[in-house]
Amino acid sequence: MTLTTTGRRPVDTDLVANLYRQLLAALGEDPQREGLRETPERVARWWAEFLDHVPGRTDTVFAQDLSADGEQLVVVRGISTWSLCEHHLLPMQLDLTIGYVPGEQVLGLSKFARIAQAHAHRLQLQERIVEGIAADVAKATGAADVGVVAEGEHLCMSMRGVRAEQARTLSIRLRGRFDGAGSLGQHLLAIARPPR
Repeated sequence: MTLTTTGRRPVDTDLVANLYRQLLAALGEDPQREGLRETPERVARWWAEFLDHVPGRTDTVFAQDLSADGEQLVVVRGISTWSLCEHHLLPMQLDLTIGYVPGEQVLGLSKFARIAQAHAHRLQLQERIVEGIAADVAKATGAADVGVVAEGEHLCMSMRGVRAEQARTLSIRLRGRFDGAGSLGQHLLAIARPPR
């Protein structure tokens, strides 16, 4: 049996398409009408594209020139990604800010987005995404000082149930010197959420 990079079986697109045909019929629709005839296959392909996503290399690092005076803070913000709430199978859109204090090596900038995508392309919780990104950045860089801030809009909250369309969920994971009494964590939060 082939497994994906997340350790689960790949999406069975034939089975998913069949299930969507059944769902359409259960919803009172005719799966054979013109607008819906190919919908089950399109949706099945989307599930495979989303869940079987391979982010590429996420661990490319470069040696840092240690001749610079002082300590650097590297922050990448404006990373936007989509995921799916595992409780309702509805989308969530996340805006991420990731920061760390590099040691002897720095992470390639595109790898921040790749790490975020690797965690988002699953049935997920926002809190788990933030924790996973922090762990992977720390692992790739060897840095103990890592912070991740995610602000998310969850369609399971804005388009169903309470329908709180303006609600945003903020999740924060601070490690090392980002956590605690120092100003590093506050600095990251200020960068992540500039005044509006």
